[in-house]
Amino acid sequence: MEDVIEILKSVHPEVDYEIETGLIDKKIFDSFDIVTIVGELMDVFDIEITAEHMTPENFNSAQAIYELVQNLMEE
Repeated sequence: MEDVIEILKSVHPEVDYEIETGLIDKKIFDSFDIVTIVGELMDVFDIEITAEHMTPENFNSAQAIYELVQNLMEE
């Protein structure tokens, strides 16, 4: 989880990722942010995030992103 939060902080360091659950819904992340985050996640965790994974539910919180990463690492 710590690695995920570090990636997110590199994009928006002002956000409290421990409690924020509306990263997409509240428009904290825009499309460029998502592209940056996805690229970093794929590099750091050696996973492939495809278009089917690009849903608001998977990117609304650090916990959701972490769970996505964990699921993809298990595949």
